[in-house]
Amino acid sequence: MARNVLVLTTVASDTEPILRQVREAARGEEVNVRVVAPAVKLSPLQWLTNAEDDARGEAEQTADRVAEALPGDAVETEVGDSDPIQAIEDALATFPADEIVIVTRPGKDASWLEQGSAERALARFDVPVRRMTLAEDA
Repeated sequence: MARNVLVLTTVASDTEPILRQVREAARGEEVNVRVVAPAVKLSPLQWLTNAEDDARGEAEQTADRVAEALPGDAVETEVGDSDPIQAIEDALATFPADEIVIVTRPGKDASWLEQGSAERALARFDVPVRRMTLAEDA
């Protein structure tokens, strides 16, 4: 039986740590992975005016890049809601994850939408949540 791992990521610059987390979450079993990249790179004004096209395009590139580095043929990608918690909730509606891996940028590099998302996910979802921060290439 394959394990389902949901990867929520806002970072695609260094995929090796994400690959390690997915392998650990798979626990030696086959793995199905869904990569969700929320469109978080928005200013509050862009968010209020729904000017999300650029952020969604960048999120799509992030999801594709991370998916290319992950194991298995069953890697799906999607651009998620700008709210990372809503993006996870939406993905869980159709992908019953056994574990969630959340990858965000550290501290001051994190957008206002992604700050605190891992902590909120730990409190909200009934599946194990792994969290990590990765710096983004300049």
